[in-house]
Amino acid sequence: MTTEMQEIAITEEKPLLPGQSDTVKQDAEIAARILLDQGQEHRVETPHGVLHVTVHGAGNARRPAILTFHDVGMDSKSCFSTLFKFEEMQEIVKNFTVVRVDAPGQEDGAAIYPAGYQYASMDQVSEMLPAVLQYFNFRTIIGVGVGAGAYILSKFTLSNPDAVEGLVLINVDTNARGWMDWAAQKLSNLTSSLPDQILSHLFSQEEMSANTELIQTHRERISKAPNLINIELFWKSYQGRRDLNIERNNTFKCPVMLVVGDQAPYEEAAVECNSKLDPTTTSFLKMADAGGMPQLTQPSKLTEAFKYFIQGMGYMASSCMTRLSRSRTTSLSSSFSMEGSRSRSRTLSQGSQGGQLPPSPSHTMEVSC
Repeated sequence: MTTEMQEIAITEEKPLLPGQSDTVKQDAEIAARILLDQGQEHRVETPHGVLHVTVHGAGNARRPAILTFHDVGMDSKSCFSTLFKFEEMQEIVKNFTVVRVDAPGQEDGAAIYPAGYQYASMDQVSEMLPAVLQYFNFRTIIGVGVGAGAYILSKFTLSNPDAVEGLVLINVDTNARGWMDWAAQKLSNLTSSLPDQILSHLFSQEEMSANTELIQTHRERISKAPNLINIELFWKSYQGRRDLNIERNNTFKCPVMLVVGDQAPYEEAAVECNSKLDPTTTSFLKMADAGGMPQLTQPSKLTEAFKYFIQGMGYMASSCMTRLSRSRTTSLSSSFSMEGSRSRSRTLSQGSQGGQLPPSPSHTMEVSC
């Protein structure tokens, strides 16, 4: 018994023109890039109100999401776009889901709160974040916060230690305002406009006196913000923050990188916070010529430090270092804690030796770069 084989000719109804497949692929990549840049916007219901959240990329489900929280007078775009759109940050961005959280009423186009509205306290804002993790089914995060956002993420981490694998805190102040600060703020309220108060929080007096284009841009943006009432409520909430009471036996359980500019208004607060943290899991990065917003003025150096930090946590071990590690003129001054004492014990030079191993989070590192 034989089986007759028949040949069937399949003709392509619309054959691709030469090079068309490459064009289609490029168009798809461009469309994906645009979608990644714009992000997907969500409104997340929480016990204390609605949060505006923007998610970029699909990332890797086995890795934590990078969750950012901005400072007063800013939103997630103005605070972090420069850093996360920086060319050398893209290697990190494509490997992690980036989640940008806006404080209540701070996002672009937010509805104006009515007179007498009771804005959430800093504690309550931090209590909104578990709902964000649950909404997106994130098991853990790496938190990146600036100013008020750094305080909020610090509070969240202390309350939810298992949910945070690492913290990057820029210009953090974990203390409540003292009486002198309170009196100074009262005087400032009488003599300074709200935009000036917020600018003095974001920038140092040296930066304000220089009156650079960056200062003018933020002054104009805050002054003309349609949600200025909401910004004022967030500002007052941050001014009323409580002391987090961080000390060696009540501190973060995850690796922490503290970042502050050498001209930043909160340099002393960051140094004090560093002295209270566990030196075996803390890195302290003081950035030269960075001022109050290193994520805007020094994105290259901050990207480099962030990449080292992530590698120290065990992620992206094969990642290539950026131009900072290849520089022949840049050096890292490291201060290691030995039996409780902190002293500058050695300098790690970044030059023609092919870079260096990423600093281990098992030491406190004080860096000037």
